[in-house]
Amino acid sequence: MNTMMRRHRSGRAYAALAVLATAAIGISSAASAQNIAITNVRVIVGNGPVIESGTIIVRDGRIASVVAGKAATQGLKIIDAKGLTALPGFIDAHKHINTGPNEQGQMQSLLEAGYTTILSGGGPGDGNLTLRDHIESGLINGPRILPSERVNLHSTPDEARAAVRAMAARGIKYTGEIALTPEPAPPQAEIEVLKAVVDEAAKAGVQVNVHAVSTPAMVAAIDAGVRRLVHLPNKDWTGYEAAAKVAATGSIVSGLIAFGAPIIDRESPAPAPVQFPRDNSPRFRDGNAWPEAIAGANRDPSGRATGTEAGYTIVNARRIWEASNNAIAFSTDQNYADKVVLEHELKSFSVMFSMSDIFRIMGPNTAQFIGMGDRIGTLEVGKFADIVLLDGDPRLNIYEMLKTTVVLKEGRIVVDKRSAAKGGARG
Repeated sequence: MNTMMRRHRSGRAYAALAVLATAAIGISSAASAQNIAITNVRVIVGNGPVIESGTIIVRDGRIASVVAGKAATQGLKIIDAKGLTALPGFIDAHKHINTGPNEQGQMQSLLEAGYTTILSGGGPGDGNLTLRDHIESGLINGPRILPSERVNLHSTPDEARAAVRAMAARGIKYTGEIALTPEPAPPQAEIEVLKAVVDEAAKAGVQVNVHAVSTPAMVAAIDAGVRRLVHLPNKDWTGYEAAAKVAATGSIVSGLIAFGAPIIDRESPAPAPVQFPRDNSPRFRDGNAWPEAIAGANRDPSGRATGTEAGYTIVNARRIWEASNNAIAFSTDQNYADKVVLEHELKSFSVMFSMSDIFRIMGPNTAQFIGMGDRIGTLEVGKFADIVLLDGDPRLNIYEMLKTTVVLKEGRIVVDKRSAAKGGARG
């Protein structure tokens, strides 16, 4: 999984970035949440209930009330959301991000797609921490960043334990994706190191995220004590017994459901790292031809890629979901234009899931995956006011999920695309 941004090491360049970012975005480290009333809004709470026309009150960065109809709004900034739908801010539980010269554009792109929380997919930890600090200080606009750090299974158990302790001491509470050998199964040496990581992480308060892209790897990780699995199996069919094990242990698997699905006739606008020619030919997510470009593809007797990954992931997702509808979460992993990535992932979800299922997967399930289910993922009283306002009704289809109009992060308006004609007060 490629990290598309490298740490930018020039202090002089950072100083220039600070000046430009502050001038361009107009935010400061002193920026604070506003007390806001979102009125006349359709509210999709995220865990089932829908209010056709209601009011959301935001105070001090958190949701103070969500009610049907009108509510007292004196002294509050009003967002008249007639025709709009409120959803919890989108969460990506696995995306490779890092500090660097392009961070401002990438973070703004994520916000404009609707993301308010991103779990870094794989370190390096120092770059993740720097990116988080740039956002939290107000240097750049961006979603909430959860840093991660890499852990190498090709080490000794004691070395792996030391790595976990070191990351916890720096305030990093998530491992990046720890890759297990998928086929035919992880070797015992990897499992022993992984068990040490899991044991030490439990002591240090670190969440372990394991890259398990075959059913044997997924089951081995669960047996080793892992409860957060990155990527659905894309090497084989996941059987009923393996799906039951995911459910019985309270484990959660976070996409990428669209790993093998082709991208057709979608140009990724600059400055996205991957550009797709609009030639009506199927492409893999790196822009190369599909399916030969799929890493580790299953092949026929002539050595030709069969593209089975495209089928495995969507069927395996449904099988695990039917064992427990809390066991599937959302992530994208991919690093081209964020709205295009969101559309690509949602297309595959819509093959196997209803829109109400997708709301649960993207909201409370993904919040639970990252250990923040008590703070984000639904529009409920007491949670952070991470809110996306969409122009339309996303219950209709996935394309309505792409119509981001306003985004609030902890009660502060960070994206506002309303025109004066459609709008209400701007942020």
